[in-house]
Amino acid sequence: MSGQVDFFDDRPARGKVAAAPVDDELRALADRLPAGVRFGTSTWSFSGWQGIVYGGEYDETQLSREGLAAYARHPLLRSVGVDRSYYRPLDDKTLQRMSEAVGDDFRFLIKAHAALMLPKSARRPEYLLGVPDVFLDATYATRNVIEPARRVLGDKLGVILFQFSPLGDRVLRYRRELLDRLEAFLSGLPKEARYAVEWRDTAMLGSDLAELFARHKVAYGFAAHPRMPSVDEQAMFDSGEGPMVIRWLLRRDRSYEEARGTYAPFDRLVEPDAEVRRRILTLVRGAVRQGREALVIVNNKAEGSAPLSVQQLAREWSAVG
Repeated sequence: MSGQVDFFDDRPARGKVAAAPVDDELRALADRLPAGVRFGTSTWSFSGWQGIVYGGEYDETQLSREGLAAYARHPLLRSVGVDRSYYRPLDDKTLQRMSEAVGDDFRFLIKAHAALMLPKSARRPEYLLGVPDVFLDATYATRNVIEPARRVLGDKLGVILFQFSPLGDRVLRYRRELLDRLEAFLSGLPKEARYAVEWRDTAMLGSDLAELFARHKVAYGFAAHPRMPSVDEQAMFDSGEGPMVIRWLLRRDRSYEEARGTYAPFDRLVEPDAEVRRRILTLVRGAVRQGREALVIVNNKAEGSAPLSVQQLAREWSAVG
């Protein structure tokens, strides 16, 4: 679970978090990005980002609760992925704090509650113990995830992401049934919000899934992750609807545990991956040509430091245009 858990802590704050100084290069890179292209990171609460995002030494508890405003002052960080909402839905108070911490041009990627993407037959993790079976329940999603985010965040709500973790052989056995359930689920969601679906089972991917997304104007969620084909291979499943949503999560030759141990405290690019950067930027350029927005969320475990990966993406965008 991410350090964002402490964002829900109601203890008195210890003081404001300062933003790191921003140099002219970063401002110039931000100015060269199209308005509809937003980069961000998976969460904001890493103490190793001192001097990169934050202007002092802060522990992760303080950054979870107070760091978002400083994060949002970085000119290249115009979005963030909110992982904490995967473990339990966000209440209005938390959403309001988030909204007040950022400017009008900022966009949140909110991960939907995990219970929505977990079948009753699957093994339930500890954080879902006691949660009722709400697999692909549009009423639950609307009441607990979508409407609170729309009501409080307004235009700052970029995308609600439904992340389906691998289900293994069950996908192969019940793929048609899963597609039917997904169709009914998407049909029941409010049309005013924007959605993306990221499914980590390659057996679930196909032209029929892309057509389903297109019918409901739902974005395909690109995932740069070892379980998935390369992001350019995933392009055939893109619905072409809504913003392009890309999450750069993990190197192809690392597990999360290996990457965490190798890359911590996430203050430098330990294993730069120029090939994945190139593929991501190719997709983003294609989205821009189509007149679509693009939301690219980067994890520390992609190269070693998510905000430095964002800086490098922006440099390479600027160099090619």
